[in-house]
Amino acid sequence: MTELQTALLELIRRTSAEIPDDVHRALLAAGANEQQGSIAANAMQIIDQNIALAKNKSQPICQDTGSVLFYVDCPVGYDQITFAEAAREAVRQATRKGYLRQNSVDSLTGKNDGTNVGPGAPALHFQQQRAPEINVRLLLKGGGCENVGAQYSLPHTALGANRDLAGCRKVILDAVLQAQGKGCGPGILGVCIGGDRATGYEYSKQQLLRRLDDRNPVPELDALEQDIVQTANALGIGPMGFGGRTTLLGAKIGAVNRLPASFFVSISYMCWAYRRQGVTLNEAGGIARWLY
Repeated sequence: MTELQTALLELIRRTSAEIPDDVHRALLAAGANEQQGSIAANAMQIIDQNIALAKNKSQPICQDTGSVLFYVDCPVGYDQITFAEAAREAVRQATRKGYLRQNSVDSLTGKNDGTNVGPGAPALHFQQQRAPEINVRLLLKGGGCENVGAQYSLPHTALGANRDLAGCRKVILDAVLQAQGKGCGPGILGVCIGGDRATGYEYSKQQLLRRLDDRNPVPELDALEQDIVQTANALGIGPMGFGGRTTLLGAKIGAVNRLPASFFVSISYMCWAYRRQGVTLNEAGGIARWLY
């Protein structure tokens, strides 16, 4: 294997088996906040035990290792074809080694060739930058949480949601209500206000690359993020829908331009197994440092 393939294989292994520190801290705080002896507290304890076992055994945190989503920030002239080839080979190797479950199937036939490689798998998103660094971030997004994502078109008459931040708040909270008991909560929301249907969903997933403990630089969005989490956690849905004080660990919201005729709010839901990791590569393609 090339040094790049080896680096990407280790990125996959660690993303699959280890929860990032910012997420683990949030989960521990959430568990401590639940009523002692409650089903919610017990659920959070089991989650923490699962995290420890996965890390110690270097095994997947969840049997659904999810869609493999690479986000690459690279300088002008970077060989994206070579990177894509290395990423696909790393996914094949990770699947053979058990870091990834064999769960990518042909959409027409349902057949599974056991490699997790095929049309659109893994997904590769490249963004050029003027800086010389090559930063690679990876999301492993399970099907259960992907299923409870949602997209709303404002105005939404049934919810009384108009084309403003108050309307956005209503539909985001409605998505949380619709997801209760599903998606393996406590969850994390990635939200995009604006865009078209495709770019809205894509940008909502990019919000999940942010740290849980960061703050939105846009004051209005920062306030909305804090409000969504506080309000959702007062709904009593709780971990896994068992009731309790922790329905969301975080909400990350971005906004992009839209057409006057359209006002979409796109919501990507991430489960508690928030598998997100990243590296900066050195000139040879090896890992220079970890990003989370």
